[in-house]
Formats: sequence, C-alpha cells, structure tokens
Amino acid sequence: MIDLADRSMVANGNARRVWIAAIVVAALQTAVLGYMVGERAWGLRSGVEILLKTAPVDPRDLLRGDYVTLNYDISRVPFSTMVEGPPKMSRSAAILSVRLKKQDDGYWGIVESSFGKLDAKPDTVVLKSLPVDYVFYGDATDPSQAIIGVTYGIERYYVPEGQGHDIESARNDNRVAIAARVSSDGAAHIRSLLLDGKSVYEEPLY
Repeated sequence: MIDLADRSMVANGNARRVWIAAIVVAALQTAVLGYMVGERAWGLRSGVEILLKTAPVDPRDLLRGDYVTLNYDISRVPFSTMVEGPPKMSRSAAILSVRLKKQDDGYWGIVESSFGKLDAKPDTVVLKSLPVDYVFYGDATDPSQAIIGVTYGIERYYVPEGQGHDIESARNDNRVAIAARVSSDGAAHIRSLLLDGKSVYEEPLY
C-alpha cells in the first residue's frame, strides 16, 4: 500500500515534470520568436534597398483589419524572362527566383527569372518568391504573352487604425510605392511605404 508520503512524492514529481515541460515550451517559443525578429532585423539592416511600383488591386479585395493589400508589377513574371524557358509540366510548391535591376524611372524591374538558381550579377538583386503552383495568365503557348503570378511575402502592410482605406485608394491611383530590402538569401522585407514619392511609414532598422 502506498502511504501518504509516497503519494506526496509522486504528486511532487508530476508537478515538477509539468513545470519543466512548460519552461521548455516557453523557451522554445521565445527562441523561435527571437529568431524571426532577428532574421527580419538582419534583412532590413543588411539587405539591398529597392523601390517597387505597386499595382491596383481588385476593388472586391476589401481592407481586412488595419493593413493594406499590396500588389506589384513584379508579381506578374513574363515567361519571356525565364532563362530556361517556360516550365514543361505543372509543379507544386515551386520557388521562382527573379532577378531585378534598377530601371530608368528609379523602380526595379524584372530582367530574368528561373525556377533554378540565378547567380549573383553586378547591379542586380535576386528575389525569391514564396512557394507557388504554376498559375498562367494569357496564352501559355506563347512565351511573349504569357505570365505567371507570384508572391514574395510583402503583399501586406500594417498601417495605423483608420488610415488603410485612404492608402488603398492612393494605391489604386498608382500613387503608392514600396521601398524594400532584399537580403542575400533572396528574402524581401518592407522598409517603408511611399505616397507620391515621399515616405509616410517607415520600419525601424532593429
């Protein structure tokens, strides 16, 4: 028969294991959050800054909360820029590498793309898309006309409460641009939002 002392020891042991498990879980969560914050801060500090032209968004895509939905000219990648040609078959969760170069108007545009690796070249940056399925627009049999839609993880920007609708209206009037920084691994982070060429919201470099 287990006496009261033994039961107390068992209960204390169970409680100790619960506390240890809780501490480990909390430590892991803190580590993951710290890594995410650190990765973003590193990208903002060390990345190459580029200026991206935004494009109008379907007016049915309403503001959700206090963020603005962003669409970019570089979100539509022409088949004609693919160095190995258009894909031969549908693939799932593919990552598209897109080489950008500064254009005469100051914005960065696509000069080539690939579902493989793009080596570094002077005066360009290589931006990697989020995993996408092949989605074609236009005539997929004509590389000069067909494009593929991609996202880069910078399609949402949080703004002060109540200001989202004004910015979305300006975006659809082609008055909004984004300054982003691209890290060496191809990830993009929004640095600031520009309205009529002037920065109105900036992210701190930390």
